[in-house]
Amino acid sequence: MQTSLPFEVLYEDNHLIAVNKPVNLLVQGDSSGDPVLPDLVKEYIRAKYNKPGRVYLGVVHRLDRTVSGVVLFARTGKALSRMNEMFRNKQVEKKYWAIVKRLPGGLDGELKHYLVKNQQQNKSYAYDKPVRGAKEAVMRYRLIGSSDRYHLLEIELLTGRHHQIRVQLSALGCPVRGDLKYGYPRSNPDGGISLHARELGVIHPVKKQKISFVAPLPEEKLWQVFAGMAENG
Repeated sequence: MQTSLPFEVLYEDNHLIAVNKPVNLLVQGDSSGDPVLPDLVKEYIRAKYNKPGRVYLGVVHRLDRTVSGVVLFARTGKALSRMNEMFRNKQVEKKYWAIVKRLPGGLDGELKHYLVKNQQQNKSYAYDKPVRGAKEAVMRYRLIGSSDRYHLLEIELLTGRHHQIRVQLSALGCPVRGDLKYGYPRSNPDGGISLHARELGVIHPVKKQKISFVAPLPEEKLWQVFAGMAENG
């Protein structure tokens, strides 16, 4: 059954389900009316477990349409409540992989900016110092590998701000590959950007054990080049 799914199931039990979202699949509905991931996951659960009635699925967090990778859902109200609390209290580990043409500085480092979100533009702006309405944004990065034209960064988010990785890297002159909104000159062929939610680590809401969900990289050629580097490194 799973071969026909538009997403890959990474983990599931009675409390949680984690999937690998491809680019261009919405997590939250918009004016396009395109299919949304939660509805597709509900249908998967309904079919797999032959559930006759309404399937409960709580959205724990979201990824932009143009981003791929781990998305976690709660299968019960109790699990959703506990996961929401963990995210609020920053008790989760979020790692992303991003492809850029320029490095933001050294081979690793910590980036801090102050972000202001423009609701009308659905875009955030980064400042070096606090300004009115800004929220502090902090992330760490390290270089995983380089090809002849690109670099692969692993990014650990220490705060969860709107478009945080995209705007912080752009502010340093190294926007994510394909990210037209934040200054990259060309779009990717698939319309997405080269940003992948690689790993999400949480405490299980019922078992109380730490679990991590790792999303395989997209099939695109450049991602696969870096996948080989990461394995060999």
